[in-house]
Amino acid sequence: MYELLWLLLPAAAASGWFLAKQDVRRKGTNSATPPPSSAYYKGLNYLLNEQPDKAIEVFVRMLEVDGETVEIHLALGSLFRERGEVDRAIRIHQNIFERQNLTPEQRAEALFELGKDNLRAGLFDRAETLFCDLCDVKQYRRSALTLLLDIYQQEKEWGRAIDTARRLQKESGKPQRTRIAHYYCELAEQALADGHAGHALDYLDKALSTDANCVRASLSQGRLMLAAENADPGRALQIFQGIEKQNPAYLSEAIPAIVDCYRRMGEEERLCRYLQGLFERYGGVTTLVALAESIQHIHGSAAALDCLRNHLRQQPSLRGLQHLLSLEQFDPAHNLGRTLSVAQNTLQRLFLEKAVYQCDQCGFMGKSLYWQCPGCKHWNSVRPIRGLEGE
Repeated sequence: MYELLWLLLPAAAASGWFLAKQDVRRKGTNSATPPPSSAYYKGLNYLLNEQPDKAIEVFVRMLEVDGETVEIHLALGSLFRERGEVDRAIRIHQNIFERQNLTPEQRAEALFELGKDNLRAGLFDRAETLFCDLCDVKQYRRSALTLLLDIYQQEKEWGRAIDTARRLQKESGKPQRTRIAHYYCELAEQALADGHAGHALDYLDKALSTDANCVRASLSQGRLMLAAENADPGRALQIFQGIEKQNPAYLSEAIPAIVDCYRRMGEEERLCRYLQGLFERYGGVTTLVALAESIQHIHGSAAALDCLRNHLRQQPSLRGLQHLLSLEQFDPAHNLGRTLSVAQNTLQRLFLEKAVYQCDQCGFMGKSLYWQCPGCKHWNSVRPIRGLEGE
């Protein structure tokens, strides 16, 4: 409310000045300044009585849109948009745009604001048309391309998003590899949903050609190879293990598939050595649990329990504790019966309520991995949580 009142003060002053100026033009420069019109007093009355909506209507009607008042109109329209009153914002900015006495710069600014109004209103087709027109105006090209990307992402028009991101990269000089690679991954998911695994693999190849560090593409590529009729676990394993070089923060996402690959090849001891080295380099409870399971396969529950106890003393983890309790139940030397069962169930319920991933840009938390943060829209910013309740 108060920010609107403060904004209306210059509008009221401009209205009075404008009326006086117009009257002076009509009567000559030597004429005395006339009293303000009844409409002006009416607008001031609304303003003083904290009725900004009615005051706006009065002052906007009084102000003729020209080169001297266009900034006031633009500011009013933008404020309406920020308050969520996009219909009013569109009317004001459309009124400005339709005037014939504007400079090219003012007309472009009105077009840009009108595009943002339509985007805020969810009128993507109209907003897209306006921003496409603004791509021909150098001053607004970069901003227009950025907002077009926002539209194409919301509309899931990934092909157009790729073309637009490339134009933005050329215009801004800033790399857009990360987002373009994710767009190819989105196309791969669409192709896979339509039953075209071959096309999906082609898109994933393009994603990795665009950004060699695209973990999402590698995960999808490896999983597709394992799911194929002529599955090649050796080749899939190379892809999953390559994630360590791409971004080790996402290794926990690949661990289950890596375990699957080794076991398909009958290489349990190699798996155990690999997990041991991985845990020494990066830690992480997912790796620790997989290591304990592998040790259990080779050496039995007692050795697996020793492994978990030793590491959990140094790196406490609720998930690790849960696995420790589950192993204790099957070890004849540590039969704690119902108490352990209750403790395990309690931990399981706790984990059902806890977030597993967090965005390092805005703090968004969730139980599913989003490659694009639902909150701030950054790519690759949502990662597994580390610490006592995470990795």
